Amino acid sequence: MARVAIIGGHGKVALQLAKDLAANGHQVSSLFRNPDHVSEVAATGADPVVADVEKLGAQEIAELLGGHDAVVWSAGAGGGSPERTYAVDRDAAIRSMEAAEQAGVKRYVMVSYMGAGKDHGVDPENGFYAYAEAKAAADEHLRRSGLDWTILGPSALTDDPGTGRISTGPAQDGSVSRADVAAVAAEVLEQPGTVGQFIEFINGQTPIRDAVSSQATA
Repeated sequence: MARVAIIGGHGKVALQLAKDLAANGHQVSSLFRNPDHVSEVAATGADPVVADVEKLGAQEIAELLGGHDAVVWSAGAGGGSPERTYAVDRDAAIRSMEAAEQAGVKRYVMVSYMGAGKDHGVDPENGFYAYAEAKAAADEHLRRSGLDWTILGPSALTDDPGTGRISTGPAQDGSVSRADVAAVAAEVLEQPGTVGQFIEFINGQTPIRDAVSSQATA
């Protein structure tokens, strides 16, 4: 059993991930900002922790992460203003990485998106630009950190039922269900060989465990 902290615990991917991890015997703490969501988060089997990481400093976040074995970042500004996008998807994410290091939590899984990176190619006039820039900065900070990181790059997300099957690789046309993104996040936590990997994927034909294994190092 591992103790896993999910940041952004009321998101659709996070709610499913908490259910998956709890069903597999892990102890989950889900961090989220709105106290109205306590009962919904608790219903996943996770311990609900009301905490607004946008407003907390690294030391305050570290105190919440202490005693855990892994952190999953699944938070986001949700397409709000560019200012808030940078505040959450870049700045708060980076503080959470610093907090994980301070708390001695080495394992860190980042939910990003397919094509994320400094060469994302998004036009500055595009409404997606701030998110692309924020994720590029956060992901790069994570790569340079001392954490045992894995970055997930799902394609366009759907609310379709999970299939349990994906296809890995960059620049693929297609989408992936949020349930399958959660399943991939749970699987990479089980496979230490995924440390240091950026795994891009869509729904496909390969069972998730096998697909993740193909991306892991020996």
